Amino acid sequence: MEYEELDEQSQLYEHHRVEADKGQTPMRVDKFLIEHLSGISRNRVQRAADAGFIMANEKPVKRSYKVKPGDVIKVMLDRPYYENSIEPEPIPLDIVYEDEDVLVVNKPAGLVVHPGVGNWTGTLLNGLAWHFKEDSRYDVNNPEIGLVHRIDKDTSGLLVIAKTPDAKTSLGLQFFNKTTKREYNALVWGTFDHDDGRIEGNIGRNPKDRLQMAVLPPDNECGKPAVTHYHVMERFAYVTLVQCILETGRTHQIRVHMKHIGHTLFNDERYGGQEILRGTPTAKYRQFVENCFKVCPRQALHARTLGFRHPRTGKELYFTSELPADLEALVSKWRNYTQNID
Repeated sequence: MEYEELDEQSQLYEHHRVEADKGQTPMRVDKFLIEHLSGISRNRVQRAADAGFIMANEKPVKRSYKVKPGDVIKVMLDRPYYENSIEPEPIPLDIVYEDEDVLVVNKPAGLVVHPGVGNWTGTLLNGLAWHFKEDSRYDVNNPEIGLVHRIDKDTSGLLVIAKTPDAKTSLGLQFFNKTTKREYNALVWGTFDHDDGRIEGNIGRNPKDRLQMAVLPPDNECGKPAVTHYHVMERFAYVTLVQCILETGRTHQIRVHMKHIGHTLFNDERYGGQEILRGTPTAKYRQFVENCFKVCPRQALHARTLGFRHPRTGKELYFTSELPADLEALVSKWRNYTQNID
């Protein structure tokens, strides 16, 4: 029996993959999953099936589907209630769009998305609890509504929040089936030989540093398939502004894939981008780069666009967030430096 837990939308949904043995006898998929996933209730599995979140060999199936030898079963389960109640806090939110079903917010860098170790307060969810404190229909602790995906603390950009269970199901399924549109902008170290490229490499926890993810060998069972497409937007002396489009949604995917091909994100401290990785080792240049680090004191990554189908109307919605002030200032400094370089 092959089993793995997927990283996509970690802590917002639980993603699991189970491959049936060659000797598997026919069994209802809901019973099969309950037997093979520890601590999972029948209700959670059945809700997943009713929402279209159980797939057999990449096709959605009903709870009555009979698992056969060699079947690959994937399931996305809603999370249980948070162990600690999320209290409302008056955290300013840059709300790009809101209606009865969804809310799109432009998250600033430095804001944690949801509570966790070391960040139990001051998160986006605390701000959402404040925003909805007069709305009895919205309980931020309820796993049937709320965040559908996430971005890192020091990444800025767009996130969508579901305000109803039906919206959460619809949006979750769109992320599950990879039909959403997500584009990121990143400033990375180094120059590229080609304007466009595709990065494919299985991503998993770095065995040498548990705080990092890494591209692992294809035969490593801990690695999850990940694909990133990139396009060069603007070239500077020793860094490049790129557009990144995700096929998958692994933890730190862009940061890890870019480092893997030798283009670590600028000022990405966790992956070594806070070092001067390209350029002439003169005192003047070092001072210029240090000034750049101060202008944008975080990894240079921004979730620029987000597109999805409205869960009620089916209309295609598409949102764009321009580069925030710190990234815009960083790009301008490199542009001016490149134009005036000797």
